[in-house]
Amino acid sequence: MTGDVYSFGILLLEMFTRRRPTDNMFNDGLTLHGYAKMALPQKVMEIVDPSLLLDHENERIRIEECLVAVVRTGVFCSMESPSERIQMTDVVAKLCAAREIFTGRSI
Repeated sequence: MTGDVYSFGILLLEMFTRRRPTDNMFNDGLTLHGYAKMALPQKVMEIVDPSLLLDHENERIRIEECLVAVVRTGVFCSMESPSERIQMTDVVAKLCAAREIFTGRSI
């Protein structure tokens, strides 16, 4: 199950950064996981796919909080050591919380 959590975390990071683990920028020890981790939380807006931000300038703070939560979840899932990865039940809870931040309402 920890492999599934890792793969899901990498998938989250790929979707929200629009980068692949095999991109040319990831060399000399830099990984997609490390790239995302270094951006948290202050620089997350610099690494997310800009198309996610179109037409939402008036909601920027809420969107940034949501994106930080999602990218942080991806980082927690893709920790190098399986014992450091979070459980899928925690992933679901974190993504539901991110959704609540984004929509402004509880599920």
